[in-house]
Amino acid sequence: MLRQMRSASFVIVVWGIIAFAFIGGFLFAQTSGLLGRTTVNSTTAVAVVNRHEILYTDYVKQYQDEVQQQQQRNGRTLSEDDVRRIQNATFDRMVMDVLLQQEYERRGIVVTNDEIQQYAKFSPPPWVQSAPELQTEGQFDMQKYQRLLASSYAKQTGLLAGLEQYYRTEIPRRKLLDQIASGIYVTDAELWRIWRDQHDSAQVSFVAFRAQPDSALAKSISDADLHAYFDKHKEEFRRPGRAVLSVVEIPRVVSPADSAAVREHAVALRNEIIGGAKFEDVAKRESADSASGAKGGDLGKGAKGRFVAPFEQAAYALKVGEISQPVLTQFGYHLIRLDERKGDTVALHHILLRIQPSDSNEARIDRKADELTKQAAASEQGAKLDSAAKKLGLPVIRVVATEDEPAEYQGRPIPSVSAWAFGGAHLGETSEMFDDESGYYLARLDSIAEGGDPKFENVKSLVRQEVARTRAVDRLMPAAQKLSESAASSGLETAAAAQKVGVQQSPLFTRGTFVPGIGQFNEAIGAAFGLPVQAVSAPVRTTDGLFVLRVDKRVQADSAAWLKQEPQQRQLRMQQLQQQRVQMYLQDVRQSAKVDDRRKQINAATRRGES
Repeated sequence: MLRQMRSASFVIVVWGIIAFAFIGGFLFAQTSGLLGRTTVNSTTAVAVVNRHEILYTDYVKQYQDEVQQQQQRNGRTLSEDDVRRIQNATFDRMVMDVLLQQEYERRGIVVTNDEIQQYAKFSPPPWVQSAPELQTEGQFDMQKYQRLLASSYAKQTGLLAGLEQYYRTEIPRRKLLDQIASGIYVTDAELWRIWRDQHDSAQVSFVAFRAQPDSALAKSISDADLHAYFDKHKEEFRRPGRAVLSVVEIPRVVSPADSAAVREHAVALRNEIIGGAKFEDVAKRESADSASGAKGGDLGKGAKGRFVAPFEQAAYALKVGEISQPVLTQFGYHLIRLDERKGDTVALHHILLRIQPSDSNEARIDRKADELTKQAAASEQGAKLDSAAKKLGLPVIRVVATEDEPAEYQGRPIPSVSAWAFGGAHLGETSEMFDDESGYYLARLDSIAEGGDPKFENVKSLVRQEVARTRAVDRLMPAAQKLSESAASSGLETAAAAQKVGVQQSPLFTRGTFVPGIGQFNEAIGAAFGLPVQAVSAPVRTTDGLFVLRVDKRVQADSAAWLKQEPQQRQLRMQQLQQQRVQMYLQDVRQSAKVDDRRKQINAATRRGES
């Protein structure tokens, strides 16, 4: 049954249509605890943004359209994790669209028809400029474009309507961003400081005192001290939601015979191409890499380092025009054609054949998945999951999932279970059966902690660790202070020998370099550029220890080299500052807005209606 559902040729297109129809029909028929006894219908708001409602039906339609488009591009059904990522991105975009519209109204930003016409005529959007029909010798042809605008064809095909819709959104956005980013100026002093930060270098000798908090120290900290630390550093303990799940996995095991069969098929395809078939046509027909396969297997042009080692080694061993024998990587078997080589830069085409279980093996796996689903469904609260797994000889694994991130177990992904857990599942509930190329997965929700503002009880152990670490550093201060005072008169090496501690020497480093034994972007790195040469520092505190250091050498940045590149640096810095100001402004708008996100309540209401 499961295999038949998965292998249906039209499942990708139909899935989006069915899902939207099901959700819409279900919502219009059910009642929601969120809204008392009110029907969840076409007027239900998924969010209220500064008193402006975003309709749930609009939200569902937008994210389902994106899901369907991505499935068609990828050639596969998306996991629940993928869908959740799209849902979050869609929600954030819709909220920001409302906030931007409110900003336009507050600032009096409007768009006139004349502005739209001018933009459309002289500033075509990227998707127009990249259209092959408007290219001449590989470059966008403005004259072709303007002739198209003036033709009746532009209106008939909807191009004019599309451009108007685009500019009614884009022009006010540009006006707002121009207002936000105006007045930015970069001084020579700032550019020189940035250059020095990147090119000044130092070399130091240092003694490191590392904090080693022990259990006795941690236990001695009172609850009052823990509360005081937590209240002062609450933001540092903010965590996303966390769920613990029991998961039963039925892996799709690939046998040596399966691998041999795929390799044999790859050899047959190579022979077909050598016999006269066009590589691009075979790639479109056969390649499991849907992105390149749609382009006839084209991987573009690039330098070394783009691909996994076995693929790259085989590709660079080819002659121009040569087609490789089947090359095995973690993704399957590849046929590679080298199209062009200039130094380390190559242009390639490839065909990917994934290694999958044979039909008989796949049927056996599907039957086991069906049986697991049947057995586990015998109990609404998921109590039968353990016994069903035991009966089928399947282990139950414990998975800790973080909200908005795919779950993992021993470094490998467990698809969909995280999105399911945080999508309104209740404690003890057993999920539907999830599957991907690696296997089937059935999950039970054992515990869940919502994210947001942390509660002291939930992070008490972490607070204790932080306070213990801080106090362990405090304990080191007398020894570090003694070393610093002695080194000022006798020298660092002599003082260190007297205290029986070792002196380490760094390589030459800049302010942004990771320095072995010291770290990166910490107080000790800063001290290395603030002390006079040969001076010994007072104890410098970092998050996990103390440092006493001496600057042995410092090399100043080259001012002539700075002046030579200063115009380019100024332009880049201006762009960076503009982007930063815009980003900070939009973040501030989002943070100061009153956003009532009702997705979880609606999801929970619909799940209650299902049970």
